[in-house]
Amino acid sequence: MNIPSNLKYTKDHEWIRIEDDIAVVGITDFAQGELGDIVYVEVETLDETLDQEEVFGTVEAVKTVSDLFMPLSGEIVEFNDSLESEPEKVNSDAYGEGWMIKIKFSNPEELEGLLDDEAYKEVIGA
Repeated sequence: MNIPSNLKYTKDHEWIRIEDDIAVVGITDFAQGELGDIVYVEVETLDETLDQEEVFGTVEAVKTVSDLFMPLSGEIVEFNDSLESEPEKVNSDAYGEGWMIKIKFSNPEELEGLLDDEAYKEVIGA
């Protein structure tokens, strides 16, 4: 299982990569593995400002639909449009081409509450 040490994580299985004042967000390799084949990613919150832990979209797999939660408060400034035609990128490249949204985060203090790779491994029992 791939859990990169350069990312932050949430207990809800989102990963976060900070690029200046932008947070790139996706779901973890563990999450995509648990969900199975991803068939649809829906994010209708583009250009909206949401609070930490609010639902920003859903990911649909063959067997289930799961909510996606904001890891940080802020404005969703970009959605990975390629997922509309190729949602399987979430399965094949969860930490790269399978990213979901970019957030212009508004509260840098929230970063301190995110999990590092070791803490996330404890959450999933790895």
